[in-house]
Amino acid sequence: MTAPREEGPASQPEGGEPGPLAPDTDDNTRSLVDDIEDLVFDAKTYFDAELSYQKTRASFVGACVKRMLGLGVAALVLALFAFGGLVIGLIIALTPHLTAWGATAVVVGALLLIVVLLLWMAGKAWKDMMEAVNEGREPPAEAEETVPEQGEPGQ
Repeated sequence: MTAPREEGPASQPEGGEPGPLAPDTDDNTRSLVDDIEDLVFDAKTYFDAELSYQKTRASFVGACVKRMLGLGVAALVLALFAFGGLVIGLIIALTPHLTAWGATAVVVGALLLIVVLLLWMAGKAWKDMMEAVNEGREPPAEAEETVPEQGEPGQ
């Protein structure tokens, strides 16, 4: 069995001031209203701090995205210049073997073949995506096929 705790100088820090966990009212009682007011104040403070943090975070992300887009556009422009140089170099390199018009036709034809292949792959990817998006959905009414009834031609 423990002895009852005595209130007095031993339970307070030096200087006679209440400790950090001591109630801050004179009569050592707090009301529920005081606790709710403190809770609301703390919630507002937390909300303001969180809002400020998220604004700073969004600003940082925006600056990073802007920098990334600028560098990406610069890289794309340089890649296009390099590709143009490659095309011109291929035409110049093939000219002695095929004539200028023949070299141009071969290079442009090869590029158009690559374009058609890439467009076909993009179309296939679009079709796969649309099938995945529309999975489990009913097709729109205008897209449904009509089924002929008994006795109509076309059966």
